Amino acid sequence: MSRPSPSRARRLTALALAPLAAVAVGGTVASTPAAGATPSATSLGAVDTYTGLKFTVPAGNDDLGRPQTCTIDADLYKPHSASRSARVPTILTTNGFGGSKDDQAGLGRAFAARGYTVLSYTGLGFPDSGCKISLDDPGVDGVAASSLVTFLGGGGSAPYASAQVGGTTRAAGTLTVDWTVLDDAAKHDPRLGMLGGSYGGQIQFATAATDPRVDTLVPLITWNDLRYSLAPNNTSLRGVTYANSNPGTEKIGWTGLFFGIGILDGLQGTAIDPKRNVGCPNFVLEACQAKATLDTLGHPSSDTYRLTDRVSVAHYIDKVKVPTFLIQGENDTLFNLQESVATYRSLKSRGVPVTMAWQSWGHSGGTNGNTGAAPGELDLTGQHIEDTYLGLRVKNWFDHHLKGSTVSTGPEFAYFRDWVPYTGSAAPAYAGAAAFPVGARRTWYLSAADELVASRSQVQPGSTTWSNPGLGVPASYSEVSGLEGQVSLPPGVTAPFDTPGTFGAWSTAPLASAVDVVGSPTLDVRLESPAAALTQAAGPTGQLQVFAKLYDVAPDGSKTLVHKLISPVRVADVTQPVHIELPAIVHRVQAGHRLQLVLASTDAAYKNAYAVQPVTVHASPTAPAAFSVPVAP
Repeated sequence: MSRPSPSRARRLTALALAPLAAVAVGGTVASTPAAGATPSATSLGAVDTYTGLKFTVPAGNDDLGRPQTCTIDADLYKPHSASRSARVPTILTTNGFGGSKDDQAGLGRAFAARGYTVLSYTGLGFPDSGCKISLDDPGVDGVAASSLVTFLGGGGSAPYASAQVGGTTRAAGTLTVDWTVLDDAAKHDPRLGMLGGSYGGQIQFATAATDPRVDTLVPLITWNDLRYSLAPNNTSLRGVTYANSNPGTEKIGWTGLFFGIGILDGLQGTAIDPKRNVGCPNFVLEACQAKATLDTLGHPSSDTYRLTDRVSVAHYIDKVKVPTFLIQGENDTLFNLQESVATYRSLKSRGVPVTMAWQSWGHSGGTNGNTGAAPGELDLTGQHIEDTYLGLRVKNWFDHHLKGSTVSTGPEFAYFRDWVPYTGSAAPAYAGAAAFPVGARRTWYLSAADELVASRSQVQPGSTTWSNPGLGVPASYSEVSGLEGQVSLPPGVTAPFDTPGTFGAWSTAPLASAVDVVGSPTLDVRLESPAAALTQAAGPTGQLQVFAKLYDVAPDGSKTLVHKLISPVRVADVTQPVHIELPAIVHRVQAGHRLQLVLASTDAAYKNAYAVQPVTVHASPTAPAAFSVPVAP
């Protein structure tokens, strides 16, 4: 069965959910150049390509608890010069959600030309691979990937459909790998790194936690805790896992998109594995049950946690012990920057070598209207590695950890600044730091009904009150989830808005100088809601919902909600102070502009409260609410 046409509906989110044509390059070179050097045409290395490899591998248990085997479709890219006497390290890569092995074709050729064997495979439940979508479960997807590690270490063989070897076409045959660098031949242990984005990022953690033969990881725009990703609660967090299991609020746009794509894949993959569509269509049964719970209650349950915790690195990170280069997107309402921060901090606290970069683009698009990477940042067209900032850093990371090169892997933390002009490589737009976080925090205080003042002594008494419409009706709009940056809509149609009477807003005076916000603002506040106080003991559906966000307000009154990021909050106890973590951003607020903090009662991208919940915030000179912003030097 051939790969489905890119014109199908799911490809509206190609950059969002299957982004790893990343670092994809058509140009080739056999040796490692000095950092910053661009390979010349004369140094290009030849690549052999084996397509349509088929593996039948053990993959944990099915929905009924029975051991299962799954078919995996893959392509292999080999340096033509590699042999038993000239061995090379390996890279294993797979697709983002809704994609296939084809999304890594450019990457495979590029890194094979640079001295790596690359195996690109289609994940379980996607085109031409069997079994159901298990959400990167270490016990299913990680186990399946482990068999591919064995294959790359010379253990076993696989049939392929055709090959291009030394410029000659070969008919179908069988391939055994005997040219890779081995750390332990008896264990079929190749020198191996992994690379991929989104769904193809989390599989790296699942595989590394399952198989100690994995040597290094480069996950892009992936999750730390799926319970937070799909139903966030940005108060009292441990990493991004909400404390005391007080559940968040469903991202109805993103969860609906996920299931639509997955079910469509199952229907089109019936010939590969008819069992995909038995019971829960193309998803493990627990996933359908979780979706039903979210849609019914608007929040996850303890049963949902059993699934999301099992498939989230936050809950097995102690098993991940290899050097990791995290790359996360600044423009991403699915897996936001907080997810990478949580993983970074967890790895670092255990002494695991970890580096983090915040790139311009993510699941919600790119910077300045682009759908993908900024110019010179990460090549999505298949032309360059060394000429792009992150392409070069990824290559150097692998060269350092897999080839033993002394090349620098760059700063421990770096972030893209869209206000910095440059030509060529995006390196000038990236600021580097020895660690995260950077800079210092600057605090404003809520004053009167709508002000943010710079000192406690300036706080004036006052209050502001708002309410949601009830019945789950949204009165605020922030984004269209997976469609952001992927389709063209009329100007103004997707501009965020808040309906008067349904939100509170507090603004600073015009700034005397520019402020560079890098990280997560926080708010410590008391929310007075007698209605919620009466119903909150009954459980999450009776608890107060609030959506926090930060606007940049220009002198002409126009407002920017940076990358349309917001922080949903479900307040467990409105009689107690609430600590809210707003979305991490990288944004310059120009001199003369104002910061505006908004607390809205609803948002169209989320499930909203059915009960009417009036809320009042009082400005108290003796105990003022504090709004803290991380400011880079």
